[in-house]
Amino acid sequence: MALMAAGTRPQRARGRGHLAAKSLGGRTRLAELFQEGAAKIRLPETFDHSMEAVIINTAGGLTGGDRMDWSFVAAPGTRIDVTTQACEKIYKASVGTAEVETSIKVGSGARVDWLPQETILFDRASLSRALNVELEDTAEFLSVEAILLGRKAMGEAMERGLFRDRWRIRRGGRLVHVEDLRFDGDVAALTAKMAVLDGQVAFATVLYVGPLAETYLGRVRPLLESHMGGASHWGGKLVVRLAAADGFALRKILIPIISALRNGAPVPKVWNL
Repeated sequence: MALMAAGTRPQRARGRGHLAAKSLGGRTRLAELFQEGAAKIRLPETFDHSMEAVIINTAGGLTGGDRMDWSFVAAPGTRIDVTTQACEKIYKASVGTAEVETSIKVGSGARVDWLPQETILFDRASLSRALNVELEDTAEFLSVEAILLGRKAMGEAMERGLFRDRWRIRRGGRLVHVEDLRFDGDVAALTAKMAVLDGQVAFATVLYVGPLAETYLGRVRPLLESHMGGASHWGGKLVVRLAAADGFALRKILIPIISALRNGAPVPKVWNL
């Protein structure tokens, strides 16, 4: 028994999912689909030219040592909306760091909306995440990443831990946007600072890259009045930063902004289930 216990290692979740779309008859159709381990991709029926992909982590959350890899390819003229079945929960890590890497390629005249639901970081969680996007010159890309530092309604908070988020967005082979966020150690003390989150525990970054960035700015700014956040436009992109007291307050402002950046289209239905 002692030998068995000494040789036992914690089970770790692994997953890899890949989706590629093609244009056929004026509609976005499936070209490639691969899923392995805890990574699953489901394609609900749509009633327009677009495709909706719902990604699922069947492990039910992530902890230290887990790894998920996602990749999406939108061929010229296609449109893919990618979302998650539910919020991704990052639990306390006894050892190691959970890793999530997402790669997205968007062809000429195509659009990808990356719309995962919130990531919830529990106390002593450890997560390192990367988003790599390659856009053709006439492609459009919308990305939303929302983070909750615990669940306030449940009396939970992320006091300590690690969260790293790295974005690299390229257009026509040229780097157009970089994000590098890192909370490490005493997260509660860091996020309490006025220059960071001023004590707010829910925050989001919204990025749009495409020809309508300046137009969208005029739609988004009125939605930010009386809220903690701001929007900026430069270099063919629009960036929105938001912070709120809890996840409910964040959604109240985030959903109208997403809809404005989708020309009035609502968020995916799974957001409301």
